[in-house]
Amino acid sequence: MKRLLAYLLLTALPFQAAEWPLFSEIGTIEQGLSEITGLSFTRHVPYALINKEQLRRYLEDRVKEIKPADIRAEELTLKLLGLIPPDFDLRQNTVDLLTEQAAAFYDYNKRKLFVLEGSDAGSEERMVLVHELAHALADQHFPLRKYVREGSQSDDGSTARLAVMEGQATWLMAAYLSKLGGGPADVPDSVLQLMTSTTDSSPGQYPVFSQAPPYIRDSLVFPYNEGMLFQNAVYKKLGRQAFAEVFRHPPVSTQQILHPDLYMSHTAPTIPEPPAVPAHRDVRELADGNLGEFDFRVLLSQYTTKEEGEQAATHLAGGAYALFEYKHGKLPLLAFASTWDSEDSAGKYLELYGRVLHGKWKKLEIASQTASEITGHGDSGYFRTWKDGASVYHLEGLQSPVH
Repeated sequence: MKRLLAYLLLTALPFQAAEWPLFSEIGTIEQGLSEITGLSFTRHVPYALINKEQLRRYLEDRVKEIKPADIRAEELTLKLLGLIPPDFDLRQNTVDLLTEQAAAFYDYNKRKLFVLEGSDAGSEERMVLVHELAHALADQHFPLRKYVREGSQSDDGSTARLAVMEGQATWLMAAYLSKLGGGPADVPDSVLQLMTSTTDSSPGQYPVFSQAPPYIRDSLVFPYNEGMLFQNAVYKKLGRQAFAEVFRHPPVSTQQILHPDLYMSHTAPTIPEPPAVPAHRDVRELADGNLGEFDFRVLLSQYTTKEEGEQAATHLAGGAYALFEYKHGKLPLLAFASTWDSEDSAGKYLELYGRVLHGKWKKLEIASQTASEITGHGDSGYFRTWKDGASVYHLEGLQSPVH
C-alpha cells in the first residue's frame, strides 16, 4: 500500500526565490541549530516563496506520478479495513488537505526551502522556519531522499521514518525556542506536553482537516506529535548522539515510535502471513503490506473507545494484509492477520473487532459467533474472522461463505 499522504508530505516544488523578512534570519537559526545538535550546516540552504494555487497545481501533478492502480489499491484497503468511508476520494481529499495545511516545507529532492506567500513574520512563522531548516540540517548529514527510499518496502516502517524526520524537526523547533528565550537547549516537559496534546483545529480555519476521517487526521498529526515524543526519549537516553542515531539506525515500526524502549532494545515486529484466499484462481492480487500499532490503534479507537483501542493496540506483535480482486466483477477481497503478545491479548482484540464490524458496516448479519470465531455477511460480502493461538485472521469480501 503506497501511503499517499506520506508521499505528498515529502513532495518537491520547483519555484523561484523571493524575499520574505524572516529569510534574513536563516544564518542565525542555522547557528542555533548547530549548537543544539553538534551538527554543522555544510552548505547554503536556498529558499523560495510559493502561492497556494502553485502548491495545489504541483500537488496534483505529483499525484499523477503515482500509478492510478496504486492509489486505488490504497483506497480500497483503507475502505475495507473501515479506516475511511466507502465514498471517500483519497486522491482529491489528500491534495485538498495538504493545500490547506501547508505553510512551509523543505524539499529534499532539490534541497530547497519553501514558504507559502502571505505568511507573516511573527514568532509562529519563525518557528516554522526553524522546523524546515532542521530538515535541511538532517538532509546534509543523512540524505533524506535515500532515508525515505530505503524505508519504502514497509508501510509501517515508512510511517516510522516519517515520524523520525518530522519529530526531530519539531523537537529542535521547541528546543531552539527555549534557547532563544534564555533557557536550556532542551524541551521542558511542560512544553512537550502542551505541544503533543494540542491537536484540535478550528473547523472554520481548517475545514478539510476537521472533516477528514480520524485515520487521515491522525496520519497527519502522528509524525509530529509521537515523533517528537520519540525523539525526546532517545535524546534523554543518548544526548546529542540521538540526532544521528535515529537516522543511522532507523526505527522499523510505529510501535517503536510509540514505545521508544522497544527501539532501544531493538525489538522488531513479528509479521504474520495473511490467511490463504479460498478459490485463489478466481482472484488477482493488487497489493500487500504490513499493518502496525498505529493502524490498529486508530481502527480500534474509532469503533470502540480511545482508551480501549490504544490499550489493546499496545499488545500487537505485528500485522500484515493482502488485497485481492475477483477477476469477474472486480470486487475487492481483503485478507489480513495480526499476531499479539499472548492468546489473551488476541482474544481481547477479537472481542473488540466484533464492535468494529458493527461500526464500519451499515448492514451486518452474524451467522455464528464464538470466543474464537465470527462469521457472517457485511457491506463488502461474506467474512470470517478467527483466532488461532496468539494470532487473529480475517477474510472480508468473500463471494460465498467459508467454514
